[in-house]
Amino acid sequence: MQDLRLTLIQTPIRWEDPDAARRDLDLLLDGISGPVDLIVLSEMFTTGFSMESHRLAEAMDGPSIRWMQFQAERLSALILGSLIIREGEAIYNRCICAFPDGRILHYDKAHLFTLAGEQLHYSRGRERLVFEYLGWRISPFICYDLRFPVWLRNTADIDLMVGVAQFPERRRKAWMSLLPARAIENVCYVAGVNGLGTDGNGITYSGDSGLWDYEGERILNLQSQTGSLSAILSYEKLKAFRRAYPFLKDRDGFEWRDRA
Repeated sequence: MQDLRLTLIQTPIRWEDPDAARRDLDLLLDGISGPVDLIVLSEMFTTGFSMESHRLAEAMDGPSIRWMQFQAERLSALILGSLIIREGEAIYNRCICAFPDGRILHYDKAHLFTLAGEQLHYSRGRERLVFEYLGWRISPFICYDLRFPVWLRNTADIDLMVGVAQFPERRRKAWMSLLPARAIENVCYVAGVNGLGTDGNGITYSGDSGLWDYEGERILNLQSQTGSLSAILSYEKLKAFRRAYPFLKDRDGFEWRDRA
């Protein structure tokens, strides 16, 4: 099985300005050296964590989706990040997975951040997404999902969990603690890309995007810098660790019961 070439992109928030956000990302994507398989952006990467959902929502054939598809084809890479998406009467905080061949998969945020009233402006997702890409089993999650280990429990042979977020600096300790915890308990790689800078509500984000391995060791750390970092994830090392330490075979079984 081939290794996976992963790149994390961290950019300052362009508050409710998708055109500017896409221009910033164009420059950073043009600067990526060497081939890459998977590129990860942040939560609501074109707008910041805005509750102006009705004004900012795009359709699934809107400019940001088309931009992701263009870049995915151009770079021959899967690109992953969340957008404000309207579908019918509902609006979702939706993680888009844009494949090089033009395909789109998506995951709708399941745990809406009630402290900010997100549930008043967005519809809740009710299904996890696990998909295969280049032989890797990958599952995305969005920000607040990180606090709910039952939702993220590795029951589907996941090799890599990818989180996109706008996690405020005041809760930086939780962000930096929960990502490696999810990696250790699920015996998989975990990547997280966070916002950077200050949003239109005056909330500051420290970035701290990074990548952790199955033992909780940090492989990448963007700290508070604008830019990208890349790493090669070893499939054979992951499988060898799981053979030596088969912790997942002793995990508890459970059945999902949907929340109201």
